[in-house]
Order: sequence, then structure tokens, then C-alpha cells
Amino acid sequence: MAANSPARSRRPDDIDAAIDSIFARLGRNWKWIVFWLALLGVVFFYVIPSWSVVSGPLLVVAQLLFQLLFAAFFLIIQFGALFLFLGRGRVYWIEPGESGTNFTDYKGAPEVVEVATRVVTLIRGVKGFKQMGGEVSRGLLLVGPPGTGKSYLAQCISSEAGVPYCYASAPSFQNMFFGIGNLRVMMLYGKARKKALKYGACILFIDEIDALGASRGGMSGGMGGGGGLFGGGGSGMLNELLLQMDPPNIETSSIKKFLRKIGLRRGKVINPPVLTIGATNLPEVLDPALLRPGRFDRQIRIDSPDFDGRREIVEYYLDKVKHVPDMPIDKMSNDTIGYTPVAIKYVINEAVVNAHFNGKDVIDYKDFTRAREYHEWGLRQPIKSMKKEERRALAYHETGHAFAQIKLNPTERLSKVTIIRHGSALGLSATKPLTEEHLRSKEQILADIQVSLASKASERIFLGTELNGQAGDLPSATRLAAYFLGMCGMGGTLYAPLAFGQLQPDGELKHQIEMLLEEQFKKVKMLLEANRESVVAIAEALVIQEELDGDEVLEIIRDVEERVTRRAADDREVALVGAAAGPNAAGPAAANGQAESNGHNGHAHGNGHANGNGHSNGNGLEPGLDIGGPRREQPQPDEEGPAGYSGTTLG
Repeated sequence: MAANSPARSRRPDDIDAAIDSIFARLGRNWKWIVFWLALLGVVFFYVIPSWSVVSGPLLVVAQLLFQLLFAAFFLIIQFGALFLFLGRGRVYWIEPGESGTNFTDYKGAPEVVEVATRVVTLIRGVKGFKQMGGEVSRGLLLVGPPGTGKSYLAQCISSEAGVPYCYASAPSFQNMFFGIGNLRVMMLYGKARKKALKYGACILFIDEIDALGASRGGMSGGMGGGGGLFGGGGSGMLNELLLQMDPPNIETSSIKKFLRKIGLRRGKVINPPVLTIGATNLPEVLDPALLRPGRFDRQIRIDSPDFDGRREIVEYYLDKVKHVPDMPIDKMSNDTIGYTPVAIKYVINEAVVNAHFNGKDVIDYKDFTRAREYHEWGLRQPIKSMKKEERRALAYHETGHAFAQIKLNPTERLSKVTIIRHGSALGLSATKPLTEEHLRSKEQILADIQVSLASKASERIFLGTELNGQAGDLPSATRLAAYFLGMCGMGGTLYAPLAFGQLQPDGELKHQIEMLLEEQFKKVKMLLEANRESVVAIAEALVIQEELDGDEVLEIIRDVEERVTRRAADDREVALVGAAAGPNAAGPAAANGQAESNGHNGHAHGNGHANGNGHSNGNGLEPGLDIGGPRREQPQPDEEGPAGYSGTTLG
């Protein structure tokens, strides 16, 4: 009894508290109470007794109110339908098993596949992983140059995991109306969570995510930060994306919300797992909030494949087309250094196109080479009306490049030298690395400078003039010299102007660049003068055939060098015979030796170009003539190194 006395004493207090609460509510809402009492008084004491008088005006007022409500309802329906239509993102949904791609189709990057396999394992075993106390990653960022297979990898992950896959482009979320972009992001994730409830998980792939998730500090995400109805969204879409990637644990279903409100659903809310995969080649512009743990906390870097990767990709795509059985896979892999998987696929498909239009049923290495040249250099367009003098001048220009490349770059092989127009270049001399290189030495950079200047040296020696086709060679040599001195510290100083953002060289650096260029020009000029016969033989063959493969150029050089060696041996033998015969026989022996020497030297003196005859004025060239310079048949690096430098990135 004593134990129940405190409870009984509290009951009157609870009743008093409830009564006080009711009167407090009445006190807060006394205005509404007075309004409704006055309205009821008017109805009972005025409207009902005089209904025949007031019924007409009341019906008019009711009709007007109905029309206003109908118009408002119609406008709401219109705007609601419009926003729902505009809020539908332009995305593509792929159900499990629909794409048919898996990790066996992803070639050239086994390390990337290994990391992606772990992601698939976590998606498949979400329940077991959570029972261990872990949390499944909500974001995966794929970083790499275009064409390296980022979207293809996302498809493989979804297929291997057996979950739905959504492809969305970040620019497709943008809209001229403010808020539509946010609505698209919200509706997309809402649909993804519904599919995740059905299949256990879902993958959203957002391509070019830098267009949506650019840093709010430097550049605004989306289309800018304008306000009003036509604001475009600004950083609002980014904020919505941040919220949807890491949402609070709240009910999203209306039925579940109702059940939880009436107390029939209890317990912690668990959001279905939705993995967001973003792809970009500009990770440095992304907002830091996107890269924090809990969002894009996993990153996979996908670069261009190495030799083994390219070989695997070449074999994979060759198996899909008809080809001759003796395709040189290793040579094709070396020819495609710096290529992405998409570029290799394109070149092989272009080889099939060439073979088909040439009336062949299978492709060979020649078709592959022609397709690769078209991909790298552009369309092959011979200029049939070009004058012979211009062709000869162009031949000596390109021969200077080709010969310097052979003699100065032993780690590279000459692929082709041609005076046939490809793209915007009237001619070109292209090389290929013998092996894949990731660093460039001091000697290699100096050799590259000499190769760029070899065309001008050849023109001075063999044509006795200079042409206007140096528009690409001289800037390339200058950038290499600036890179050599100002960035790599290979000129005797450790000062790097690029550390302070100084892209333009000062007066002292300009003087050093000029001295370096002049020194390398003298060296390559001496090289060409010492091998005059070889250069002339290559140039004359190029005038006749218009293009030469690297092997053909090497054969010409070997023939000339053997002829020079034999002539030197004959001269030594004649000299020894003359010395042994004595002074009386010196005259006839020397004469015979000279005649024999001239016989061997007929090619050197019969070319008509050793002293520049016939080309000293150079009048046959039009202003603005673009003569192609030396080229390495591989994509240029995106970072570090001057523009036009065709070497690999220095560490």
C-alpha cells in the first residue's frame, strides 16, 4: 500500500497538467476560436433565417471560388507534369545480364581488374560484410585519359555483380530552370534505391563527373551560380549529389512512413546499397567534399596499357576479325605505344575497312599499317600538280630529319619518310621506339633538338637556301631547349623558372637557349656534311618513289657506306702500289687510280645537288608552305614537358 501511495499522489498532478495544457492551447489559438464562433453565429442567426435572400449571392461566390480552385488545381497539375517531365534524366538503364560484358572482355590492365573484382565481391556479399561490422563503399572514382575504358569497366562491374546499371552523363543533369537539376539527381537516386531493394544493390555510373562536381571554391559546378527561375542550378546540383551519395537514414517509401507513424514499423532504417561510379580525366577540379571518405573514397587510376597490355588487346580484337595467320603481334604492339584500348580497336576496324574496299577477305599487316598511319597522320592526299623543284626541296628537307633520326636516336627505328601530303603536312619523317620508354636522358633530348634542326641544315647544305617549312621544326627545337635548360636543369643550373609559374623565359634564359640551339645546329650540320652521299641517295630515291619505309632507307645507307668503304680501300691499295713502283711510275699509277676512283664516285658527282645547283633561289615555294617535321608515332604527353615534345614524361 505504501508503494502505491506515490503513484496515487501523482495522478492528480497529471490531470492538472493535462488541463493546463488544454487551456494553454486554447489561449494560443483564441483568435481562431473567435473567428469560427463568429462565422457560426452569422450562419445560424443570419444566413439560415434569410436563405431565400442570400442564396443567390452565395451561389455566385461559391461558383467563383470553385472556378478559382479549379484553375489553381489545373496550373498545379500542369507545372507538376512539366517538372516531372523535365526532371526525368536522360539516362540508360541496363538490367542484369543485358550488356553481356564481364571481366574476361576487359583486356590490358590486370591490376585494374583485380581491384574491380574486390568491389564486385563486396557488392555481392553486402549482408556478410555488414555482419562483420563493415560498411560498403558508396562511391568509386575512375580516373584516366579518354578511351582507357572507364565506362566499360563500370559495365563489367555491374555485370559481374548481377545488379542493375545506370549510365548517366553529368552534363545531362543541367537545365535552364532552377531546381530541375536537383530534381533529376533526386529522382535518379530514388529509382536506383527502388532497384537496389529488388536486386540487392544498384550501380550508378556518372560520366564526365567534373561537369557536375567541380569545386565550389574555384569554378562552380553545373552551369554557374545564377539565381531566380532561370538560374541553371549552380552548385545546387553538387549539393544534392553530396546529399544523395551519403543520405541520412530515413524512410523513402510513403507506405513505410505511414506504418512508422502509426507505430507498426520500428527499428533502424537501413538504406539500400547504391554504388556511385564516377569517371573523369580532370580529378584535380573536383570538389573536396566529393572526395572525402564516405563518398568517392575509392579511386582507380586507368592509364594507357603497357606492351603486355597492348599485346593482349591486339590479340583480343584480332580474334574478332578475319586476318592472315602470320600477323606480327609483337610488332603491332610496338607500333601502338601510347595507344588506348579504344584507339587499338579503331585501328583494327579501320584495317578491316581498308581490306574490304581493296577487295580482300582478310586483313594483313599492311592494312593495319595503313590504318594506323591514317589514324596518326590524317588522310593520305598526294599533290599531283606539285612541281619537281618543290618535290626535290621537300625530299631534302625530310631526308635531313630521317637521316638524323637514324644516326642520333639508336633507341628508335625509322617508320617512314614521305613527301606525300598527310593531313596538313606536305611531308613527314616518323619514328617508332624500339622499346617502351618512360624517361628521357640528357643525350636523347639533345638528339631530339638536332633532329628538329636537321631539316634546316639539309636545306643550307644541299639546296643553298632556306625554305618556309620550318614553322613546326624551330618551335619544337626551341621548346625542347627551354625544357632542357629551364625545367630539367641539364644546362649547368638548378634553377627552374616553372616553380614560380614563369612560362616565358627571361633574357638570360633566352640567350642560353639560343646558344644551345646554335651548338646543336652545328653538330647536325657536320653530321649531314660528313654523310653527304647517303643523304643525296635517300633524297633522290624519295623524289622518285615519294615515300620510303625505314628498312628501305637503311638499305640505301648500307649500300652507300659499303661503296664508300670499297672506294677507300681501293684508294689505299692504289697508294700502296704507287709507293712500291717508285717515282717513275707514280704519274701513270696516280692517273689510273684517279680514273678508277672517279668510276666508283660516279653517283656522288652525278647528282647535281652537291653544290646546290638549280635550287639556290628557292622561288618555286609559295608563302605559308607547311613542311612536316620529324614525328614520333605516339600521342603526346599531357603533363610535364614542352608542347610538341614527343618524348615520355620525365619523373
